[in-house]
Amino acid sequence: MTQAKTYFVYIVASHSRRLYTGVTNNLTRRVHEHETKAAPGFTARYNISRLVYLEETNDPAAAIAREKQIKSWRRQKKTALIESLNPGWTDLNS
Repeated sequence: MTQAKTYFVYIVASHSRRLYTGVTNNLTRRVHEHETKAAPGFTARYNISRLVYLEETNDPAAAIAREKQIKSWRRQKKTALIESLNPGWTDLNS
C-alpha cells in the first residue's frame, strides 16, 4: 500500500510584504529554492522567501484549485487569510 502524498498550498512574502502563492509536494525543498533564489524570476527578483501561510491536502487537484483561487483574490483578502493564522507575519520555516 502506498502512502498518500501531501501537497502544500503556500504563500511566501518579502520583508516589504510582496506576495507569491504556490503549490508543491515538497515544501522543504521549495522554500529552500525561494530562500536561495535557485530559480530566476519573480520571487528571486523581489527577495520573496519568508513562508507566511500554509495549507496541506492529500488531493493534488484540490491543492491546484486552491492555489488558483488564492491567486485570483485581491491583496486585501490574501492579507486577511495570512493574518487569520499568522498575525505577525512570522517566518513559519524558522
